[in-house]
Amino acid sequence: MSQNSPLIGERDLSKLKWRCRRGLLENDLFIERFFKQYEASLTVDQAQALTDLMDLSDNDLLDLLLARKDPQGALATADVLALLKQMRATHSLK
Repeated sequence: MSQNSPLIGERDLSKLKWRCRRGLLENDLFIERFFKQYEASLTVDQAQALTDLMDLSDNDLLDLLLARKDPQGALATADVLALLKQMRATHSLK
């Protein structure tokens, strides 16, 4: 992720958190832990990567979060890969 990316604004963060609500509890747990650790330092690039992930179905998202699969095609960007790495690491800390 670009280190020059500005932090996401409070209003956009609120919208993003609403957008990240999922139907599967497992996904919600990953996302909740991620926000708990990174909310104050979330950049615009990270927010875009998270938004891209939210376009997936719950089961596809869970497969990525659990590292059962890797992002494919247009989703396989450096920002998405870095964000997934953060989310996986945050989840493993419990």
